[in-house]
Amino acid sequence: MPRIISTGSTKASIEAIKKYFCSEYAVELVAQQTGINYDELIGGEYKLLLEPMAYFKHNGVMYAMTAHEAALYDNQTGGALRRTMTSLTHKNLPLAMYLEYSDLGFAAYSGPTNKTCSNDTIIAYLGMGIVRFEEQPPEQPEPTDYDYEYRVDTDVITPVTLYAGSEINPDGPATVTFTIKGSIYRMSNIVIPEGDSQLAWVKWHTPSEPQDITITVRTNRGTLSQTTIKAKVVDLSGNDPPDPKATDTAGSWRPSGVPSREEKSYAAWSVWWAQWHPYWVWHSTGDDDGYWVDEGWYDFFRDNYSASMTATTRIEPDEKVPTAAGNTMKSGYGVSNTVTATVSTSAPMSHYTYGQTAVSYFPEFNYTTYWRLLDRLSGGRTARFQFAENIYSTYKQRVHFSPVWFPDGSYTVNTHVMDIWTPAGMLCANLTDSVTISGSLYDDWHIAPGNP
Repeated sequence: MPRIISTGSTKASIEAIKKYFCSEYAVELVAQQTGINYDELIGGEYKLLLEPMAYFKHNGVMYAMTAHEAALYDNQTGGALRRTMTSLTHKNLPLAMYLEYSDLGFAAYSGPTNKTCSNDTIIAYLGMGIVRFEEQPPEQPEPTDYDYEYRVDTDVITPVTLYAGSEINPDGPATVTFTIKGSIYRMSNIVIPEGDSQLAWVKWHTPSEPQDITITVRTNRGTLSQTTIKAKVVDLSGNDPPDPKATDTAGSWRPSGVPSREEKSYAAWSVWWAQWHPYWVWHSTGDDDGYWVDEGWYDFFRDNYSASMTATTRIEPDEKVPTAAGNTMKSGYGVSNTVTATVSTSAPMSHYTYGQTAVSYFPEFNYTTYWRLLDRLSGGRTARFQFAENIYSTYKQRVHFSPVWFPDGSYTVNTHVMDIWTPAGMLCANLTDSVTISGSLYDDWHIAPGNP
C-alpha cells in the first residue's frame, strides 16, 4: 500500500493512491473482507467510500481519527488539535483524499491543496475518496455563469470565506462589506486566529422580479474567497399545468421515475471570538525599581452552530372526490398536497431563514414541463404549504387534477422543498407521496334515457 498521509519531507502521491485502490488486487481484498462476490462488487451497483485515518497521541491519549472526526473534535474542544498538530489534522490528513467529481451526495473540492484547512472546509469537502466501477464519472450539474440561484421575493443568505494569514483580533477586527443593488450590508467585529478562516455572510431579501445581480464583497482585513458573486433570481410561478380535459389521452406518454433533485438536511458553521489572556511581566529599571507590563495574548474560541431540516408531504384525494376510499381514487379527480418544512437550530435568527418554497411535479408530465408553486399558508420554524387554488376547480379547491387517462396504480407527486438558508448553504428536501388510482371518473357516470 502506498503512503496515504504525508509526513514531514515524505510526501504521499495522490496518483499512487488512486492507482492502488483502483487496482484489481485492492478490490479483490475488499470483496474478500466484505463477503461480496468480486464480479458483483465491480458490476456497477456498488461504490467504495474511502476515509484515511490518522493515529496520534494528543495530551497523553492515543486517538484514531478520520479527517471529518478530527475537525468535529477540534470544534468541540475550541481548536485543541489545531493548536498542537495543525500539519497533521488540518493539512496532511484532510488533503490525503478529496473528490474530483461530486458523488454520493458529497461535493467535489477545488480549493488549495498546499495550505491548512478550516474545520468547516474539512467537514464539507475533504478526507474522502470514492472508487466507482464505471468508466464515466457521475453526472455533474450543468455549468452555469452564476454562483447562486435564488427565488424572487425570498429571504436568502450569501456567504464568503474570510481567510486570516495573520491574526485578526479585537484590536483590529475585520469587517466584510457586501454591496447588493446599491445597498450596503456589513458583517463586523470578525476575529480569526492566524492561519484559520470563517464564513462571513449577508442575509437579504431578493427582488420581486427575475433578474441577474452582481454582488461585490470587500474586507479591511484578511483575504476573501470571492470578491464578486453572481446571483440569478428566478420566478417559479406561472408554469401551472393546462386545463385538464375529459377528452385528454395518454398519447405517447411513458412512465418515468422521480428525478433526483438537490437535497441537504444538515449544515454546520462556526463563529470565532477572542478573549484577552493577561500575562504580567515585571520590567526592572534597576535599584529595585521597575514596572509591570501585560504581555498577554488573545485566546480564540469558536461558537459552533448547526441547522437541520425535516420535511413531509401528504398527497390525498381531494375532499370533493365522491368515490374516494382512503387513499384510493379514480383518475380524473383532484388530489391535495399538504407540505411541512421544519428547521431546527439554536443559532440566532440572523444565521438562517425559515422554509419558504415548495414546488410539486407530476407523473403525467414526467416530472418536468409543468409544475405547481405551492402557497405558504404559515411560516415560522415549521412552515406549511398547500397547492394554490386551482383556477379550473369549480369550488376553487387547492387541488391538482390527475389526468383521466392515467393508468391504474400509483400516482406519485414529487415535491421539492427549499429556501431554508444558512451560512453553510441551503437546506432542501426531495419528497414523494402517492395515491392509488383504480378506475376513472367515467366509472362514476350513469347514462339513462330522459323522461318520456
